[in-house]
Amino acid sequence: MPKTILVVDDDPDIIDMLKLYLEAEGYRTLEAFDGKAALEHLQSKHVDLALLDIMMPFIDGFQLLRMMRQDYKIPVILISAKNQELDKITGLKLGADDYVSKPFSPLEVMARIQAQLRRFYEFNEPSEALPLSETCVGDLLLNHRECMLYIKGTPISLSAIEYKLLKLFMGEPGRVFTKKQIFEQAWDVHYLADDNAVMVQISRLRDKIEVCPRKPVYIKTIRGLGYRFAKKDELQP
Repeated sequence: MPKTILVVDDDPDIIDMLKLYLEAEGYRTLEAFDGKAALEHLQSKHVDLALLDIMMPFIDGFQLLRMMRQDYKIPVILISAKNQELDKITGLKLGADDYVSKPFSPLEVMARIQAQLRRFYEFNEPSEALPLSETCVGDLLLNHRECMLYIKGTPISLSAIEYKLLKLFMGEPGRVFTKKQIFEQAWDVHYLADDNAVMVQISRLRDKIEVCPRKPVYIKTIRGLGYRFAKKDELQP
C-alpha cells in the first residue's frame, strides 16, 4: 500500500514541486499551508511521514512538531530557509528525525524520505516469533540454546548429528521420515544411499534415550519407509 506523506509549507510552489516528485515515486500526498490544517490532516487521516516547514502562519513548524510528538511517532523531516545550526539543534531536540535547508534538491528530499520510512518500519514492524528455546516430548526435553538433551532433568550430551536428529523427530512427532529425508537434514548434503550411516546414528540415539533400545518407545522403525517419533499421547505416563 502506498505510503502517505504530509507536506506542510506556506509556499504553494514548494508544495506543488514536492507533490510532483512524491507522486512520481508512488507516494500519496496530503498538503497543508499552515500548522492548523496539518493537525486536522493528522487527526483525520493516516500519515506515514511529515515534511514540515518552520516558518508558517498560525502555528510554526517548531510548535507543530512539539504538538505532534505528544501523540504521533511518525518520522518528521523539517524543511526551512533557516540554515542556522541552532535551528537544526532545536528541531532535533523537539523530535525531528531529519532537517533539510532551503534551497534543496528534490532528489535529496526523496532519498531522505525513503531512508526515514525504511528505518521507521524496519524498527517498528512486529517482530517474528522467536524460535522455540526447547521442545518437550514425554520425559525428553531438548534445549535448543544449549543443544543439550534432558531426560527427567538429567543432562545428556549429544553429538551434532544426534542433536539434529532429535530436533527433526521431536519437532514433528508422529511424522514418518524416510532415510533420505533424515540423511539430508542431519548431514546437510544430498542423500548418497548410505543406509548404514542413518541406522548407526539411530542406534546410538536409541542407546541414549530409550530405556530398552531393543524395544524402542520413542523412535519407531517403519519398515520399508523409515522412522517416526512417538506422539505425546502414545507415551505411557
